[in-house]
Amino acid sequence: MRPRPWWVAVQFLTVLPVHLDAPPDAALRARAALYYPLVGLALGAALAGLAWLLRGAPDGLAAALLLAAWVVASGGLHLDGLADSADAWVGGLGDRARTLQILKDPRCGPMGVLALALVLLVKFAALPAAGWSALLAAPLAGRAAALALLADLPYVRAGGIASGLRARLPRRAALAVLGIAAAAVAALAGPGALLAALAVYAALRQALRRRLGGTTGDTLGAAVELVETAVLVAATL
Repeated sequence: MRPRPWWVAVQFLTVLPVHLDAPPDAALRARAALYYPLVGLALGAALAGLAWLLRGAPDGLAAALLLAAWVVASGGLHLDGLADSADAWVGGLGDRARTLQILKDPRCGPMGVLALALVLLVKFAALPAAGWSALLAAPLAGRAAALALLADLPYVRAGGIASGLRARLPRRAALAVLGIAAAAVAALAGPGALLAALAVYAALRQALRRRLGGTTGDTLGAAVELVETAVLVAATL
């Protein structure tokens, strides 16, 4: 398959077997970032469809199966980033160099395990009350948060998963996509869900600026998970 931005985004963010004839270069990966929210919307549509199929199942079982599908669909990519970020944030003791060093460690420490458990627990508890609109909005918002961080903050790790991407990211197009994504989240899940997403994003952005001076691939994954959780909870309250 000839590399296209949409298919590059799908290959990167999901486990779907997308075959590209050639590895995408940095410019193509930058254009693909504009499709991150749309990939999230497609994932949300798949989850909403699965929820419809499970409508007769007990709430706990349906929530467990939906959550499992949600995790598997992305190959655990964002959860891995969340775990690494939690370990680094606590173990880094406020030091930038130490935090970046721990982020490189593939092992999952106690803070990473705790972060994973808490996020998955909250999602599991919120899913029985989530309607199709919340399932559409949460993955959309999470991947929009990743795009926003790429457009908003420097990428601080040379040779990282998104190295060179920010410099080639079409900024005006990114802002337009983010505006559309924000309007879609508000329309689907309500203004409260959008405010929750913005609050989590603002807090994470400030923390990243103070500690690292920018973002990394792991913190992009953490942003996806935290914003997804915030939207899902706010939409079900």
